[in-house]
Amino acid sequence: MDLNFTAEETAFREQVRSFMQEKLPADIRKKVLGGLIVERDDYVRWQRILHEQGWGAPAWPQQFGGTGWNATQQYIFEEESAAAGAPRAVPFGLKMVAPVIMAFGSPAQQQRFLPKILAAEEWWCQGYSEPGAGSDLASLKMRAVREGNEYVLNGQKTWTTLGQYADWIFCLVRTDFEAKAQRGISFLLVKMDTPGITVRPIITMDGAHEVNEVYFENVRVPVENLIGEENKGWTYAKFLLGHERTNIAGIGIAKRELGRLKRVALQEQKNGKPLLKDPLFAARVAQVEVDLTALEITNLRVLSAEAEHRAPGPEASILKIKGTEIQQAITELLTQAVGPYALQLRREAMAAGYQGEHIGPDYATPLAAGYLNMRKLSIYGGSNEIQKNIISQMILGL
Repeated sequence: MDLNFTAEETAFREQVRSFMQEKLPADIRKKVLGGLIVERDDYVRWQRILHEQGWGAPAWPQQFGGTGWNATQQYIFEEESAAAGAPRAVPFGLKMVAPVIMAFGSPAQQQRFLPKILAAEEWWCQGYSEPGAGSDLASLKMRAVREGNEYVLNGQKTWTTLGQYADWIFCLVRTDFEAKAQRGISFLLVKMDTPGITVRPIITMDGAHEVNEVYFENVRVPVENLIGEENKGWTYAKFLLGHERTNIAGIGIAKRELGRLKRVALQEQKNGKPLLKDPLFAARVAQVEVDLTALEITNLRVLSAEAEHRAPGPEASILKIKGTEIQQAITELLTQAVGPYALQLRREAMAAGYQGEHIGPDYATPLAAGYLNMRKLSIYGGSNEIQKNIISQMILGL
């Protein structure tokens, strides 16, 4: 693989970089680069700015309103976005359900849902995990019984990220109760204000309301909201999970945070010298950087496969494992670099406009919350243990 960018690709990078400098709102940039709390309105505002530019969906084909960019252009855009301090695109609409609707949805579903996802007019969340079905997702029990032109849903979904903001949820439901495991599962689109849906918050250990429990009690959903064929939802779910695990890798964000780590380690002192000059600490930073470079090359290979209209295969599991491990390692090194000042957990001090006193340097304030929040990465999207099983079976043939 030739890792050198062409003159056209370098020019494209400069175009993206100039756009970020000109159009990315300063208040959003400050929040992202400072590790502060990014609000729902920030995500929506930035997505609408991108949409106005015609860049709202870098990975979508032009026929659906996307950019039609190739894999390299998408990679460059993601990298420059992260470096500039742009918020990461909320993936549930743009990167998860949208590819499923494009690939398996009807023309009517594509016309109804895709434009509103692109323009950030509707917010989506994911209804996969259940209290008894996490990494073993095929054991899900949420029922959908067909009555005429409707399905009646009963059950529960959990760990529903940002579900408190969502207008729609895409759900895996069991429509054949006699079939084994993966068989008998269907893929439904459900409006969140439908009677019978209750959303309850789950407060995570960093003090954030990021995830939720969602209860369904006799929720009626039109049959026209079924994606593809009844009882074929597992096929669509696997397609979606490949995209989710590719996105979790977060190469651009990891690069940005690695730069942040280096800047902090240059400011922190050990024995009268910058911490980054300490051989042991510098070696740990170097190891993360080497791992990130290797991951970047693998990510480019997977993106090339997607550009050739091949769904991400088991290689996506490699991205998921290494990408999450690297992001966790960076947060660990950040907290270790700052020491006791990194132990504080004060969400009020992470809000934009906070006027109170900081404990230690400003950059110490969000580190504990970031460290705690990143513990989730190796669990969601299919735990890393499950990903290792996938690799052993589908790549190594064990």
